[in-house]
Amino acid sequence: MFKVNDNYLKLPGSYLFSTIGKKVREYKAANPEKEIISLGIGDVTQPLAPAIIDSLHKAVDEMAVKETFHGYAPDLGYEFLRSAIAKNDYADRGADIAIDEIFVSDGAKCDSGNIQEIFAIDNKIAVCDPVYPVYVDTNAMAGRTGDYNKETELWSNVIYMPCKEENDFAPELPDETPDIIYLCFPNNPTGATIKKDQLQKWVDYANKVGAVIIYDAAYEAYISEEDVPHTIYECDGAKTCAIELKSFSKNAGFTGTRLGYTVIPKELKASDGTSLNALWARRHGTKYNGAPYIIQRAGEAVYSDAGKKQTAEQIAYYMNNAKVIKEGLKEAGFSVSGGVNAPYIWLKTPEGMTSWEFFDHLLTNANVVGTPGSGFGPSGEGYFRLTAFGTYENTLEALKRIKAL
Repeated sequence: MFKVNDNYLKLPGSYLFSTIGKKVREYKAANPEKEIISLGIGDVTQPLAPAIIDSLHKAVDEMAVKETFHGYAPDLGYEFLRSAIAKNDYADRGADIAIDEIFVSDGAKCDSGNIQEIFAIDNKIAVCDPVYPVYVDTNAMAGRTGDYNKETELWSNVIYMPCKEENDFAPELPDETPDIIYLCFPNNPTGATIKKDQLQKWVDYANKVGAVIIYDAAYEAYISEEDVPHTIYECDGAKTCAIELKSFSKNAGFTGTRLGYTVIPKELKASDGTSLNALWARRHGTKYNGAPYIIQRAGEAVYSDAGKKQTAEQIAYYMNNAKVIKEGLKEAGFSVSGGVNAPYIWLKTPEGMTSWEFFDHLLTNANVVGTPGSGFGPSGEGYFRLTAFGTYENTLEALKRIKAL
């Protein structure tokens, strides 16, 4: 008789955003006359930029002609896209990344969950708390996190690095030595960032203790302040200790188009000399058939002059929403952070109200959906995340409703 992977049975409930979706659907079914505004999931609302659409149309036309038709994509991705990434995202920022260190995929979410497969089960992970749930859940599915304590909402074999108001929602170096460190800046969910000298300390620490950093830079396009690094490879020594995950979802609106990439430098090796670049290439070639040609051409268009201008305008649109949300919440008496280098606003829930109680309060009384901070980890209790990815009109209306509570 077959057996299941019982590590899945240890997972608490359903995935955070699945739970939110279910609660919203149930509320809508019971209250069909209500107009719900979602500032919850980080999904974009602006259409793809014209330069990207033009590239998509051209690529589709190529697929209709025998001479320009494309089948399976190369394992690592088409060279035209990887070359554009290497130049614009790295060389132009002073980082030397070769195109064979770039692995194109269908998004950072998959890569952030799959990357753990190339590491031994007895490696110990360290995560920020609160944290994007995918990092912990996928390690739990693999059997790397120990047992889940429903009372504390903590896994027994995970090192948690609390990110609280008193440390500007940035993690401190852990007391216990980890093997794998997950960092995300600009941060999801708090919107916090760290300066280059702070990130350099993490790089130095990882090289010293022999740890690897999984660096999620999905929101780097939203950075507006100086001395906030756009890539971990701006730091000295990062190529011997860091893997970087990047996405086209938030900088170019590819949430429904799906494109991302992972960078693994060839210098990054395990203690026995095993190349992580080679391991990921082996895994990638075995389990992934490549992002579609038409999508990779669309990704290339992001780096064109027109693409850069148009996507920058979209980012400015969302960051204006973030400003509206942040200022509006402050006027309403909330304590808020984020919204400067990231499209997320992190607010304290009203006194005496848990994150989920505030979720229900907003949904029922303002018909506005956000994300409970406790869904990102125990240190998120008492906080709430709102996103700036809605339309400007809906953002204004949502703030009007919240202020009226």
